[in-house]
Amino acid sequence: MESALDWHTAKALLDWQIELGADEAIGDTPVDRFAVAKADAEAAANKAKEPARDSRTAATPQVQERTEIDAVEVARHAASAATSLDTLREAMAGYDHCALKRGARNLVFSDGNPAARLMILGEAPGRDEDREGRPFVGRAGRLLDRMLDAIEMDRTTDTPDRAVYITNVLPWRPPQNRDPEPEEIAMMLPFVQKHIELANPDVIVLMGNIACRAGLGRQGILRLRGKWAEAFGRPAMPMTHPAYLLRQPHAKRDAWADLLAIRARLGGAS
Repeated sequence: MESALDWHTAKALLDWQIELGADEAIGDTPVDRFAVAKADAEAAANKAKEPARDSRTAATPQVQERTEIDAVEVARHAASAATSLDTLREAMAGYDHCALKRGARNLVFSDGNPAARLMILGEAPGRDEDREGRPFVGRAGRLLDRMLDAIEMDRTTDTPDRAVYITNVLPWRPPQNRDPEPEEIAMMLPFVQKHIELANPDVIVLMGNIACRAGLGRQGILRLRGKWAEAFGRPAMPMTHPAYLLRQPHAKRDAWADLLAIRARLGGAS
């Protein structure tokens, strides 16, 4: 049954009790405060009788140690153990600390002639590269092939003086072709360094901002391009990425000048 006491009636009764001098609410069930005090005293006495624990154990809670994995150090160790391009590829395929691997279809290792005097270091695979497992095979790759052909260079030839060897900073495609994160570049850098050491090119092309960040520790390709630098202990030419040239055709003139400089450098090398 619902109470017939409405809000206004309840407030009036409360005001009446306050006028009578009531200053606190009393529970329906009485509490024996003497019994409560006695129980508290007995609990304190029982606690005092317990044997004392080792102060070191009491003061220092046991914390389970957690070992953090250094992904860069693991990569450095795996890369240093590689003695050939084949074993380096196996080491990269077995490296599980880069999350990009889990979303990629293929490991994109390289293309071209490993004996080439010219090595191109790109950024990361795109959709077409991820599907085929080779770098620079999409629209940007076809433009790159035409650019190389203009200076009589070819990724398919067996002649080292005319051959090209191509790889990327990252072997796995980033989601939606986003730029690689600094942590991803750092953990793959030991593999890049070993790759260059094993291929042993005379000249490196740093194709795009990510390659410049990996090789020079800098980016800003429009400022860096066209100026010889040193990356991984070798002469390096920063160049705009072919994907950029597809979006900005007017930049092809600068790219042509860079290609001529590369051809001249290779012609002058012993």
